[in-house]
Amino acid sequence: MSGWLRAYEQAWRTPGTEPLATIFTEDASYQQGPYRTPVVGLPAIGSMWEAERAGPDEVFRMTSEIVAVDGDTAVARLEVRYGDPVHQEYRDLWIMRFAEDGRCRSFEEWPFWPAQPTASQGS
Repeated sequence: MSGWLRAYEQAWRTPGTEPLATIFTEDASYQQGPYRTPVVGLPAIGSMWEAERAGPDEVFRMTSEIVAVDGDTAVARLEVRYGDPVHQEYRDLWIMRFAEDGRCRSFEEWPFWPAQPTASQGS
């Protein structure tokens, strides 16, 4: 699991989207938030990645912690800080389901930003 997380980060830092085929299945689904419509298939995931990232030279630091693994499903907690000095940061939970070959077939993230209200702050 930790190897997959490192490969994900490396793919984000690599020009182009070719590395996606090594970490996601051809028909993988990638959901960017709990209420977002999943992006399905490698070509669509590649387009989404290119639209979301500033480029492979984007300055960021990503740390991760594996929270749970049960069969083909894993959960990880991540923290990402963009820039030097940091100008954007968030914490994220990733829920991943893997195919037998170790590539992710279902990816769901739950991102949280510092100013994002909690349930008690929102009412």
